[in-house]
Formats: sequence, C-alpha cells, structure tokens
Amino acid sequence: MALSPIALCSRALLKLGASSIASFDEGTAEAEIAGNLYEGVRDALLSAHSWNFATGQVSLARLAVDPVADYAYAFQLPADFLRALSLGHGGAGRGVPYRIAERRLHTDSPDVVLSYIFRPEESEFPPFFAQMLATRLAAEFCIPLTESTSRADSLLKTAEAELRRARNIDAQQDTPGRIEDFTLIGARS
Repeated sequence: MALSPIALCSRALLKLGASSIASFDEGTAEAEIAGNLYEGVRDALLSAHSWNFATGQVSLARLAVDPVADYAYAFQLPADFLRALSLGHGGAGRGVPYRIAERRLHTDSPDVVLSYIFRPEESEFPPFFAQMLATRLAAEFCIPLTESTSRADSLLKTAEAELRRARNIDAQQDTPGRIEDFTLIGARS
C-alpha cells in the first residue's frame, strides 16, 4: 500500500483495534479524529528532529519590504517550511545570523541560502519514520476513541522508543558532525 495520510491513519487505527478508514470525510468517529489530529502530529514529529529525508536547502527570494528594525533584509520562507536549521550565503549553508518573525526571515545578508526542515509527501517517508508516525498517531487517537489512559500511556511509551530508534537510524545516514572553531582547541595549540 502506498503511503498516504489515509494509509498512515489506518495503520494507527488498526494498532488500536479500531476500523480503518477510506477517507477523512466518511462520517465515522475514526475518520473525524484522524482528520483533526493527523497534520498536527505529522508536522510536530517532522519538526522535532533534523531528519535527512526532510532536510533541504534553498536560496530565498528577497521581499520588497524591509524589516522595521534590527535587520536590513526580509526573505520569504518556502511554502513547505517547518523549521530553520541554519542560514548561509555564497557557497556556505550556515554562518549568517538571522531571525524568523511573521513567517519571514530577517537578516543583514542580501542573498541567503536556508537549510531547513520541510514537509515531504507521505510517499517519501522512509519505513522507520512511517512506523514511528503510525504508533504516535495510535497513541494520540487512543483516548478519544477508547477512553483508556493506560493504553494511551503504553502506546506513547512505545512511540517514544520508536522515535529514539528512528533518530538513530536517520543519524547513520550522514557523516558525523565535527567540532570546528572550538576556542579550547585553539588555546592548546
């Protein structure tokens, strides 16, 4: 089955022993709860970690209106933006000070490259993230559907364990970071 919001919510509902859904508009309690909770839970989990599959870089378009104070330029954030990781210019993806206010990025650099977390299509979710998301959705759906707080707590603990596992798997898909420009290292030279 191709990953979609409906497929992920159906997996979560099946983990609870509830009926799967074919649409968010089908009029059942399961569909209403899934439709109302899905996007928030998905975006929160995507934003919680710098997942390799949801990290991108983009040159931002400068806005005609400049910020009122503190910075010289304002830039439009991408439509799929969830969280900023760093800002750079030229050939670098970091090193430029910035602030995000009113869904705009403010900085003193006239051209910038934003490294950020974006919202990918569900079909692009790797298996470790899809599994963790379905378990977290099941925990979120549990109280409204079953009124069982103990079962919700158990599912939430399972989801937290799967989140740790997913982060570990994701971290293995990148070169480990290294310490750069650390003042204590420079002082010992």
